[in-house]
Order: sequence, then C-alpha cells, then structure tokens
Amino acid sequence: MLKSLVAFGIFVFLGATVIALPGFAAQVEVREIALAKQDRLELKAAANCSAQVWPHFDASCLRTTGSNAKILEARLVTARR
Repeated sequence: MLKSLVAFGIFVFLGATVIALPGFAAQVEVREIALAKQDRLELKAAANCSAQVWPHFDASCLRTTGSNAKILEARLVTARR
C-alpha cells in the first residue's frame, strides 16, 4: 500500500512539473523574413513537345498560345479497382 502511495505521489509531482514548466519558458518572437522568390526552378523552353513523355510535359506544351480552350480531365487514375 505504501509503495502505491509513493508511486502516486511521484506521478502527481511529475504531472505538476510538466504543467508548470511551460510558464517558466522564455517567450519566442515570431519574425517573417521575405525572400525574393529564389525557391523556384528556372523554366526551360520546350524545344520539342513531341519528344516529351507522360507525365513530364512542360506547361508550354499543354496549351497553345492564345487559346482559351478549357483543359478537360482526360483520364482519372485511382487506387480503387
């Protein structure tokens, strides 16, 4: 009985310290650093659209210039069979 009371007391003490410790932590400042869009890859002009294989088509090969045609979903691939 004594061992269970000691164990319960230890758990209560540890729980109280876990709850109280975040109050003593240092405050963190939030800063936002604006980067100049350096995370984008360079776009290369597609030399030959007919030589490209699916699914690695360049965006310039998907549409013709000046076309306002809507691109429809040609094929839906799902995991369900």
